[in-house]
Amino acid sequence: MRFKWRRRALPVAALAVLATGCVSTPDAPSEPTAAPSTSGARSVAGVCAKPAAGPAKAPAGAVTVDPAKTGDLAAKTKSSPPDTTFWLKPGTHRLEADRYAQVIPKKGDRYLGAPGAVLDGHKTNQYAFGGTARDVTIRHLTVQNFVAPHDEGVVNHDSADGWVIEHATIQRNSGAGLMAGARQRVRANCLRDNGQYGMNAYKSGDPLKDLVVEGNEITGNNTGDWERRREGCGCTGGIKFWAVDGADIRGNWVHDNRGAGLWADTNNNDFRIEDNVLEDNDGAALMYETSYNAVIRKNTIRRNNWVEGRKYAERGDSFPFATVYLSESGGEPRVRARTDKIEIYGNVLENNWSGITLWENADRFCNSPANTSSGDCTLLMRDTDRCKRPAIASAPLYGDCRWKTQRVDIHDNRFTLDKSVVECTAKCDRMAVLSNYGTYPKWSPYKGEKVAEAITRRQHNRWHDNVYVGPWQFVAHDPSRVLDFGQWQGTPYQQDTGSTLDPQAGG
Repeated sequence: MRFKWRRRALPVAALAVLATGCVSTPDAPSEPTAAPSTSGARSVAGVCAKPAAGPAKAPAGAVTVDPAKTGDLAAKTKSSPPDTTFWLKPGTHRLEADRYAQVIPKKGDRYLGAPGAVLDGHKTNQYAFGGTARDVTIRHLTVQNFVAPHDEGVVNHDSADGWVIEHATIQRNSGAGLMAGARQRVRANCLRDNGQYGMNAYKSGDPLKDLVVEGNEITGNNTGDWERRREGCGCTGGIKFWAVDGADIRGNWVHDNRGAGLWADTNNNDFRIEDNVLEDNDGAALMYETSYNAVIRKNTIRRNNWVEGRKYAERGDSFPFATVYLSESGGEPRVRARTDKIEIYGNVLENNWSGITLWENADRFCNSPANTSSGDCTLLMRDTDRCKRPAIASAPLYGDCRWKTQRVDIHDNRFTLDKSVVECTAKCDRMAVLSNYGTYPKWSPYKGEKVAEAITRRQHNRWHDNVYVGPWQFVAHDPSRVLDFGQWQGTPYQQDTGSTLDPQAGG
């Protein structure tokens, strides 16, 4: 049996993508709400509904920018020295009517918006802030109606390092509202209703290290409905992370995005995802794909994956589409990080479409045509061309040429499911660790059940000390092996030692 899981796009510089299908409502604006439906995100409640106000008067020494003068912000930035503070007066600021007209900051420049200050692209300008200057700050400014191309971003378009974006509202833009560079700080912003992503954390060439995303509201993104336009592109959601080494994602309210909430894809490492509220996203709350070493703890995760999970179930797909999805991702002690495993603990998951799935595609490895991260190899084997016969059939290449779902420790979580709330009868109630039957390419050393046996029994993936409320089922080895709790705990799987299940209490 060969199971085909979703394909996904690489950034614009890396891969041209295909055409799509997703169920969502791209024209419906996301309405800001006063607070998430749990107290766990009090610190981020109301970011979109009531953003913090900027300075009502120009700070001492600041250059005042006049909204009545088209292009005033870009012109004054160009004529001022580095480390200048710009204060944008109340009102709607415009750039010149050219799609490439944008603000090019100098090193250390600071942009402060007065109450009511808006930088508007009027569906003409592609980018708001670009260039390679480091350590730029943007605060208390609304940036809207820019038309960045697919996979590109409006703020920090060129992924410069050291930027700080705080108390900003970045909304109703095409592409990504925000790009990311190394040492970037993204705090207490409203990233809302952007065409593709709220933020696309991708930097071409240089490493993207030390990223902090804290206390933001990330909602309603992917209004362009890209999964429908480019089938299986995997190019949507609240935030997408690509090859980020070191990230703290904490205290955010990620909700009502048309796709995944948070998605780390291709050689990310050393993530801490904690104290977030992830709810009502059409797809998975969290996806961690072909990546390494993470701590996922103390998050509240509810009502996610109802749209995408139901779509695949109605098609008769037997794959356990889950709200926390780990694909070819695991702990790797040889990759330096604050942990040497993926640890998922202290989370509350309530009424999502299924729970946690650990998956490893037997046909996906470096140099395989089935590797959707085309051109990329693992962090242990940078040279893709070495991953071929005959060397790949033996150590060390046999292990180092593939991303492995290994060393995943899932414990002390609470999983609650009431099918009457989710409105499902089947396929929304699964926890899973599995692979497919390897078949491709002809020279693959991973054919047959080798990977399925490894991920299920030999790669140190372990559930324990969890609480299950509701009618949960469990999938092991491959999609056809659906187990009850006793089978899951028994030989040969021996999962969820110390855990409890109350099948009736969930409804």
